[in-house]
Amino acid sequence: MIGLLQRVAQAGVDIDGASVGAIGAGLLVLVCAERGDGEAEADRLLDRVLGCRVFDDGGGKMNLSLRDVRGGLLLVPQFTLAADTGKGMRPSFTPAASPAEGERLYDYFVAQAKAAYPVVESGRFGAHMQVSLINDGPVTLWLRVEPRHPPVRISNHDPHTSRQ
Repeated sequence: MIGLLQRVAQAGVDIDGASVGAIGAGLLVLVCAERGDGEAEADRLLDRVLGCRVFDDGGGKMNLSLRDVRGGLLLVPQFTLAADTGKGMRPSFTPAASPAEGERLYDYFVAQAKAAYPVVESGRFGAHMQVSLINDGPVTLWLRVEPRHPPVRISNHDPHTSRQ
């Protein structure tokens, strides 16, 4: 899972001219599920988002988390964060989770965030959204939780052709 965090003075998301989510000071997080991601990756990303120390402590150092400052959290789905831009001029989105799986994981992520944190707003998966923000700092960080895959064992040993 990928999260692009932006520390904001305020942020909002509109769909068809209507506000569907807005926060004051806090974090705007663009969220993307990749192929192979599941609930475990979503949970780890959420823990990192809520605990990431990107707010000033009064002494000019980024030592405080969203939980510490009790700011807002605005979550917006953004599958394009998984774009492969390594070749050509047109990005490939094959690293992103399928639309159905991406929506399922985004909805899971939002539900988990709402259960863990009191001020959560969100965009809508698959909608054409207009996102506005005032980036504070500016502070923008890219977080990625790699999917955990079971080890693959490759053997050149074929028991049917071996001599004992």
